Amino acid sequence: VQLQASGGGLVQAGDSLTLSCAASEGTLPPYNMGWFRQPAGKEREFVAAISDWNNFNTVYSRSVKDRFTISRDNAKNTVYLQMNSLKPEDTAVYYCAASTDWRRIRFPRVYDYWGQGTQVTVSS
Repeated sequence: VQLQASGGGLVQAGDSLTLSCAASEGTLPPYNMGWFRQPAGKEREFVAAISDWNNFNTVYSRSVKDRFTISRDNAKNTVYLQMNSLKPEDTAVYYCAASTDWRRIRFPRVYDYWGQGTQVTVSS
């Protein structure tokens, strides 16, 4: 499956932004989907993930919980990341990825497919 992330941009602190990740040459099911981000000069970090079972179970990193919402529309083969109350520290390249391993979903190494990334810049 190929993943294409989009929706990044330059926003001000407190603004909202929604990222999309569309799958092609395959379907989102049976994959669990995750979002990661990588600030400049830093390691890639887990942001959020959504399962393909159990009524779309979700998990979030502590830094984005209550501000970000991950969702998926399997009919459209698309996963979303709604980001509210953005902060300058949210500035990063955001990546979507697909994995069949829910138990270790926070770890980049369990993901089979990655999108190309979309830049989110939050100005203060």
